[in-house]
Parts: sequence; structure tokens; C-alpha cells
Amino acid sequence: MINAGWRSNRFLGLSALGSLLALILGCTPSHPQSTFDTLGPVAKSQLDLFYLIFWVAVVVFIAVGGAFLYAAIRYRRRRGQGDPEQTHGNTKLEIVWTVIPAIVLIAIAIPTIITIFDNADAPILPKDGGLLIEATGHQWWFEFRYPDSDVVTANEMHIPVGEPVTVNLDSVDVIHSFWVPKLAGKVDMVPNNPNHLWLMADEPGVYYGQCAEFCGISHANMRFEVIAQPRAEFDAWLLAQAALPFEPVDPLAIEGKDVFLSIEAGCRGCHTVAGTSARGRLGPNLTHFGSRRQLASGILDNTQANLRRWLLDPNEVKPGNVMGEAAAIYVNPDKALTEPQISALVAYLRSLE
Repeated sequence: MINAGWRSNRFLGLSALGSLLALILGCTPSHPQSTFDTLGPVAKSQLDLFYLIFWVAVVVFIAVGGAFLYAAIRYRRRRGQGDPEQTHGNTKLEIVWTVIPAIVLIAIAIPTIITIFDNADAPILPKDGGLLIEATGHQWWFEFRYPDSDVVTANEMHIPVGEPVTVNLDSVDVIHSFWVPKLAGKVDMVPNNPNHLWLMADEPGVYYGQCAEFCGISHANMRFEVIAQPRAEFDAWLLAQAALPFEPVDPLAIEGKDVFLSIEAGCRGCHTVAGTSARGRLGPNLTHFGSRRQLASGILDNTQANLRRWLLDPNEVKPGNVMGEAAAIYVNPDKALTEPQISALVAYLRSLE
């Protein structure tokens, strides 16, 4: 029995140590999605508030825990002692332990309210010339629209460095949550209930975003990138995205375009490619797909091999995705794409720049 108890205690101790180590490693500032390495004013203000509340909580924990231990040791029952003297009420003490927590709560509430109001709206609103982006959550990918430029992209949100950006949030299916840890806290995307946030990047770079609200089987695979660029580079990107994609000249890519637009493949019913008959909205806009860094909502780098893997079996890459679950070419073996058709599609999609 002693041996079994010792093993049990050892297991619990190792489990607690492992959990603490995992927690510490998860808070490493160098992690791509760490909230302790803020690179924008919204995330910075939220982190400052967190530290304030954390250290106040530490002081309260030490004070209450210390008082509890003192009382437990100082007034513990000793051998031979009878019942202690019974005390019914202490008005002064009750006033003190009511007033002090109230003061602590007020001290926390004031900066909390200030932070909430500061983070509610961008310092430069869209109506005053600020940049507006419309973000829409889908199972399981993000769509980004730039209404002033008529640009639509997926899973990549480009922003200019050092400028506040208002992001309108919506969802077409279930509740999602928009979260870029290094730039801003998470905000829900609720169907038929428009929401918004604002963010700003202090320096150029790629910031990783994630859906932070469980939304189905591929929730963990619902990722995106925020690419912060100097204003000149951002304007050039926006101009390129607003233009029509290059017409393919390679014979294989031309064949791929025919496959893409064919009724049998069904691609045009779910995707849009500007300048063609493809006008679908169910799937991501593919107008400039070839210029994107990643595919499948940030799961794979946008390479020829990965694109082929995605087209061969989307469910193997991203379980539950709409294309793999509903497209006839994946659910009906008689309509499956042939190897030559997949090669042609890969060539066409990579030509869309």
C-alpha cells in the first residue's frame, strides 16, 4: 500500500511539473502566437492591463493566503484545549474586509474601462480616411475584402505599417473568432451580428492569426496571416490585386483553365476568378491565387507539390472541408479528376498572379 501511494504521489508530482513546464513554454514571447510579444498598440494596451490585474491578484493571493496560514497555525487547536471562545460578529473587521476589496476592484475597474474605450474604435475611422477591411469567417477559412479597392482575397490580410486599420467582422455559418495575438485580442465573428475591431502593426512582418472559437472539425486548421508592409509596398500590392490575372500562355495552364471553367469539374460554381465566368462565393476567391504565400487556410505553403496534394485529396489535408465533402469530383468516383486534369489545374492556378 505504501509503495502504491508513493507511486501515485510521484505521478501526480511529475504531472504537475509537466503542466507547469508546458504553461511556461506556451508563454514564450518568441512564439509566433505569443501574447507577451506585442507589436501593436492594441495588443500592448491589453498586455499592460493584464500585468496590472495579474500583479494585483498576486498581492491579494499572498495577503489572503498569508492570513489564512497565520490563522491556521496561530490558532490551531492544541492537545487538552477545550472549545475556543465563540465570537458573533465584528463590525469593524467586516467593514474593513468589505471596503478593501471594493477599493481593489475600483482600482482595477478604472484602467479596464479606459482600455475598453481606447480599443473600441480606431484613432482614424474609415469615414475620416482610415483603412477598412471586411473579414468574413467561413468553415474553415477567412475571406478579406477591401471595399475601397474592390479587392477580395483569402487567408492573407495585407495592411500598411504604422497605420490603424478597422476590421469589420462577420460570419456566414457558425460563430468564429478573429485573433492576431501580437496585434490585438480576440473578437467574435457572429452570423447576422456585425462586429469590429482595430489593429495596427508597429513594424513590417508576418503576423499569425487563428480562429479562437471552436467552430467544427477543422477549427484548429482555420488560420490566416496578416502581412504588414510599408505603405508603398502595400499600395503596389493593392493595385496588383485589383487588376485582372494574367492570361495563361503555357499550353498546360490553358488546358487547366478549360478544366476549371468546365461544368464537369464544378470549380467555377464555388470559386471566383476575375475576368472569367467563375463567380462562385462558397469557396475562396482565386483571382490571384498564384501570388499567395499559403493555401488551405495557412496549413500548406503554396508550392506545386502541396497544391497537387490538396487537389488530390482535400480531406486528407483538412478534414471536413466543404470542397472535399460536397464537390462531385470528390464524392462521386465516376466524376473524379484524372491525373492529367490535376496537372493542368495545378499549372493554371499557379499562373494566376
